[in-house]
Amino acid sequence: MRIKILGCSGGVGPGLRTTSLLIDDELLIDAGTGVGDLALSQMRRIQHVVLTHAHLDHVCGLAFMADNLFDLIDAPIEVHAAEATLKAVQDHIFNWKIWPDFSQLPTAQNPLLRWRPMPTQQKLDFGNGRTVHSFEVLHTVPAVGLAVQCKTGVFAFSGDTYATDKLWDALNALPRLDMLMIEIAFPNEEDRLAAVSKHFTPSLLGRELSKLKHKPQLLLTHHKPGTEGLIQRQCTLALAGWDYHHLEAGEIFML
Repeated sequence: MRIKILGCSGGVGPGLRTTSLLIDDELLIDAGTGVGDLALSQMRRIQHVVLTHAHLDHVCGLAFMADNLFDLIDAPIEVHAAEATLKAVQDHIFNWKIWPDFSQLPTAQNPLLRWRPMPTQQKLDFGNGRTVHSFEVLHTVPAVGLAVQCKTGVFAFSGDTYATDKLWDALNALPRLDMLMIEIAFPNEEDRLAAVSKHFTPSLLGRELSKLKHKPQLLLTHHKPGTEGLIQRQCTLALAGWDYHHLEAGEIFML
């Protein structure tokens, strides 16, 4: 399984793209601004999109990708997410006011986007031995994390989350865990803001990791612009003993 990091920042700026991962060139996990770096030919290969939650930095790329692909693909792109997430995206983005409803275009019978409710814990089979299932996490809106399993290993993504036993229970239930992409949005000094906005800090993540039975490589994501250096320094202490890596857009991981 090939995992390309299209975007992993908690904001935008020169060289910064928001959350989006491309798996084996055909499965998109979240659709932040990182989608904009894909060539049209690459967008046309994407068959499925899985969304962790409805916040703009995780879904805005879907709107532009749909617009780019109008009349260029023969089969709808299947968009998988929790019902609450799909409803938010439909009500507030693809509503003919903010953006056209591409689940009705070119026609309702043959749309560009097709909404697919994704119950938690129900495994979706994406072929070639790859399955994905979601699990609840704790954020300011309904949100999930994802576990992607293939023949050679297991990759999980926390999505945006705060400390919750639901996250660790779901991860501990996996048969193995080789890589865990998990967010740290704020430095320790912003712990109150992190609590209100339901994001991790280095210290909080370091404490919470004691609940994880597996010992995966940690891929750290979602740092707010301007805080990256401070978060990296604080992780040196908070994540001592863990194999971790601060993600950058464009990186590729094989599993």
